[in-house]
Amino acid sequence: MSHAEPVPGESTLRRPELRPLWQAVHSRLSSGRPVTRVRLGPLDDAQREALADLLGLDRLPACLPSIALARLEEAVEELSGHTVRAIVTELVGPLGDRAGDRRRQEDERAGLWSWLADHDTVRAQPVLADWVASCRATGLVGGSAERTRALLTDALKVLAELPAQAEPLPVFAARTLDGHAHALDDGTPLSNLILRALVTLYDTASPQSAADRRALWTRAGVADDDLSATVLVGGLRPTGDGPLARVARVCAEAGQAASLTLAQLRSPGQFALADGPPPVVHVVENPSILALAVRRFGPDCPPLVCTSGWPNSAVIQLLRMLADHGATLRYHGDFDGEGVRIAAYVLDKTSARPWRMAAVDYRTAVARNPLGPQAGRITEAPWDAELAQAMAEHGSAVVEELVVDVLLKDLADSAAQNPPSDWT
Repeated sequence: MSHAEPVPGESTLRRPELRPLWQAVHSRLSSGRPVTRVRLGPLDDAQREALADLLGLDRLPACLPSIALARLEEAVEELSGHTVRAIVTELVGPLGDRAGDRRRQEDERAGLWSWLADHDTVRAQPVLADWVASCRATGLVGGSAERTRALLTDALKVLAELPAQAEPLPVFAARTLDGHAHALDDGTPLSNLILRALVTLYDTASPQSAADRRALWTRAGVADDDLSATVLVGGLRPTGDGPLARVARVCAEAGQAASLTLAQLRSPGQFALADGPPPVVHVVENPSILALAVRRFGPDCPPLVCTSGWPNSAVIQLLRMLADHGATLRYHGDFDGEGVRIAAYVLDKTSARPWRMAAVDYRTAVARNPLGPQAGRITEAPWDAELAQAMAEHGSAVVEELVVDVLLKDLADSAAQNPPSDWT
C-alpha cells in the first residue's frame, strides 16, 4: 500500500484526532513483542469522539483508554480492507522491531568482547585479560560495536608492534597505522586505550601527566634516539666484519660482556652465524646471571642475551635477528608475577621457547628456597597451564639468582655440546 493508491475510508483514518491512536499502535507494534492491547492518552474530547466513531462505540471512551487490538483490527478491516499494520505503516512509517534490535545489539556486543578476549595478542599475554575487562566496563564507543571493534583493532595492531624501534611517536604511528601520524597523539581515544593496556602489562600506576605518558611510551620503545636502548650479551661470536659482529666477537673472545645499541643492531653491516649446527642462545631476565656466566666461563661462555627486565626494542631486535640467522632461543626469568608476564611478552614477540620455566621447575626451586618474597599478582602462563596454580599455592617468588647453579650447569652442558670453536 502506498500514497499513490488511495485507501478506502482514508479520510476517516487520517483524521488528525486519530493521530495519537496510530502513533501509540505503531510504537507497540514496533516493540517486537506480542501485542493484544494498546494504551493511549490522555485524550481530549475531540480525540475521544474520533476514537468512538472509529470503533463504533455508543459512548465516549475514557481519557486514558486501553484498546483491544482485535477490536481495532475489525474496525480498520471493515473501513479500509487492510490490516492495522498496513494502516500504521502507511500513516506513521515502517514498523520497527525493538526487541529484535536489542537482541542483535546484545549479540554484537557479546561477539565483540568474545573476539577481543580470544585475540591472539591477548591469549599470548594473559595479563591483558584485565585490559579486556576494563574495555568492556567502559562500554561501546558511541554505543556502536562496529566503531569499538575498529578502535580495538588499531589498538591491537599497535600492541603487536611494541616494543617500537626507538622512533618518535608520530613516526611509529604512521608506520603502524597506515600513515596516520597523529593517531597516537596525546589525548586521542586510541592513545588512551593503548596506555591503559601498557599500565596493565607493566603493572604500573596510571599516568597522571603528559610527562608520565611520555615515560610510558618510552618504556614501550617509543623514543627519539636509538642509543639509549641497549642489550647486554655474552659469548656472542657472529662472523663478518660489520661493526656489530666485530664488537660482539671481540668482547666474547676477551671473556667480557658487550652492550649493543639499537643503532648498531639497525646497521649491523656484515653479520652472520657460522655454518654448522645453529647455536642455542640462552636468554635471561637479570644482568646478574649474565655477569656470573661470563665470570664462570670467560672466553668459553656460550651465547647469552639479557633482557634486563622488560625487554626494550634493542633486545627484541637482537633476538629476532639471531632467530632469523637460525639460532634457537631459550628463555628463563624470575618465578614471580612480573617475571611470568615478561616471559609471556618475550615468547610472544620472538621465537624464544621456555627454559626451565614450567610448573615442575618452579616446584623444585621453591622446595629449595621456600622463604622467598611474595610472588605478587599472578597471571596465567601461556606455555604451562599449571604454573600459575603452582605459584598461587605456594605464594613465594623464586628469582633467577636462587637457581643460578642449575642455569650455569645447563649453560656448561650447552657449551660442551656446541663449543665456541664450532661456530666462529
